[in-house]
Amino acid sequence: MPTSTCTFCIVHSAVELLPVEQRRLLKWKMSTVTPNVVKNIIGRSHFKVTKKSHDWLGCWGHHMKSPGFKAIGEHQKLNHFPGTFQIGRKDRLWRNLSKMQVSFGKREFNFFPRTFVLPHDIKLLRKAWEDGGSRQKWIIKPPASARGIGIQVIHKWSQMPRKRPLLVQKYLHKPYLISGNKFDLRIYVYVTSYDPLRIYIFTDGLVRFASCKYSSSMKTLSNKFMHLTNYSVNKKNSEYQTNSDDKACQGHKWALKALWQYLGSRGINTTLIWEKIKDIVIKTIIASEPYVNSLLKMHVRTSYSCHELFGFDIMLDENLKPWILEVNISPSLHSNTALDVSIKGQMIRDLLNLAGFHIPQKDDVVATCSSTSSSTSSLCSGNRERSKPDLSADEKVKRAFYLTQRYVDQDFLSTVLDVLTPEDIRVLAESEDELSRRGEFERIFPSPTSSRYLRFFECPRYLNILLDQWEHKYWNNRMKGISLLKSFCQEGIHLGTSDPAHIVRNWTGRKFKRLHK
Repeated sequence: MPTSTCTFCIVHSAVELLPVEQRRLLKWKMSTVTPNVVKNIIGRSHFKVTKKSHDWLGCWGHHMKSPGFKAIGEHQKLNHFPGTFQIGRKDRLWRNLSKMQVSFGKREFNFFPRTFVLPHDIKLLRKAWEDGGSRQKWIIKPPASARGIGIQVIHKWSQMPRKRPLLVQKYLHKPYLISGNKFDLRIYVYVTSYDPLRIYIFTDGLVRFASCKYSSSMKTLSNKFMHLTNYSVNKKNSEYQTNSDDKACQGHKWALKALWQYLGSRGINTTLIWEKIKDIVIKTIIASEPYVNSLLKMHVRTSYSCHELFGFDIMLDENLKPWILEVNISPSLHSNTALDVSIKGQMIRDLLNLAGFHIPQKDDVVATCSSTSSSTSSLCSGNRERSKPDLSADEKVKRAFYLTQRYVDQDFLSTVLDVLTPEDIRVLAESEDELSRRGEFERIFPSPTSSRYLRFFECPRYLNILLDQWEHKYWNNRMKGISLLKSFCQEGIHLGTSDPAHIVRNWTGRKFKRLHK
């Protein structure tokens, strides 16, 4: 029986009820942090809310300590990966990006302000402070705070709080302004898998404005309504103007697409800005990759069980260069206005569809399912798709071969597709299935242009090479690749095979001859 994926519905859509025995399995574990936008979509899709800890399929909850992930069953999916605090905490984000900058240079990693983590960097900060002169501004942030709490802009050493720990950053004092106001962008980034790494970016988002016109005067630094863009700060200003129209360029919160239209009408190349933002996102997620994958191997039974939404905060300077301010691992999904409901509702609906929730049966084989009037069949069938693979000796040989070559080029890497093993086929089919459910998300890694990012990984991953080469070969003729995978799956190759065409040791190609000499 082919595997099917739950489809989550939008408001007012016609819903066809599942058979009773399948409906009983649609259980969602609520937590105190499950936002209403998630609850509403789950409710419309006929999931039953439960507080039991053993029979739920999905949960939108707190981040937890890594060992806690061991309790997640193979049929369950939680909205976090272990270890993502390595970019979600401000101090860890800057440490990891700084490490990447040292390894790969400022030309590649020049999208974050100079940052110091106190008390460790106090001497370096003091020297930078003295070298910079009296007119510079610094922004100080608690390393694990949110909603603008504890953030100040200062220009005197005597204003530095004695409270530790602390993050101190060079203030971006020349932001791009619209109608005299400073603003930042909330970009929604969704990671479905860390090995292979698959990153998606939502094509819409939010633009949050400071509610006072910007001034660079030192006398204004205490005015949070001028210097901070957090909604939770600015909504307290009596001058704050709401906006409920996702197409309108008015008030102190816009849709991202409205901003692109506004800038585009002024002759600005918004595509170039968007490409730079995607570059920042990919490099930042890669900075967390070694930590997350290490913890996944230790604490998580199957890669199916984790997925995560990140909120990237980006600011544009006067030259329209994007800078990363922080990454949120639990971005606010509160929907206070029609604008919020419109953008966040669509984004979460698309995210849950992209997540690919399955219904388990007693024998843990995924059965045909749907939480609405339709379901999506996957390319492959069988119950080995989600559990960690037991690689055959053949598959281990192939992976080792591609990971141990010191000097590789595109011609060499392309041969990874010459002999597709059962596990290769399962991973490629899962990736294609997932991509077909993307909605308004755009996959930015892997992509036809993502090869250049492979060098930023702390250690190479075979599955990243595989998917990268698949994109190279089939991105402009996707149906050809999908047809190939379908034919393999119909023959059951993905479940294990004795077919010589899919066994590495029977490949007499030049590359493998060299390996076996």
